[in-house]
Amino acid sequence: MAYLLVVDDDGDFAGAVAMVLRDQGHEVDIENDAEKTIARVTARRPDAIILDVMFPENDTAGFEIARALRRKFGALPVLLLTAVNQQFPLGFSNQDIDPTWLPAAEFLEKPIDFKVLLAKVSAILAAPSAKPVADRGL
Repeated sequence: MAYLLVVDDDGDFAGAVAMVLRDQGHEVDIENDAEKTIARVTARRPDAIILDVMFPENDTAGFEIARALRRKFGALPVLLLTAVNQQFPLGFSNQDIDPTWLPAAEFLEKPIDFKVLLAKVSAILAAPSAKPVADRGL
């Protein structure tokens, strides 16, 4: 299966997401500090990242991280998980995904339905650009 990184400041939520993904056979690590994400991905590149948008130090950190990941790693699949629409009535959705401004493979609002999360993770992992790192010879 795939190696996934969950980036979320809510440790309980990240743990629940990781548990559900591990139950599907994935290897999952958790990063709770947004500022450590790039270093973490540089140390070991995951096959996909499940990334929160809002962090205590910066309400848009996830968007910024997604853009930094795209610049540094190219088409690394990112699934944005967020409650940003509950906090700010901005209406972010999959229609806002853009290779430059919002470089994500998928967008999912919290609270999440774990069946939907699993379906979205499966879809981004099945995409040609998400071929597992080991299979790409990296």
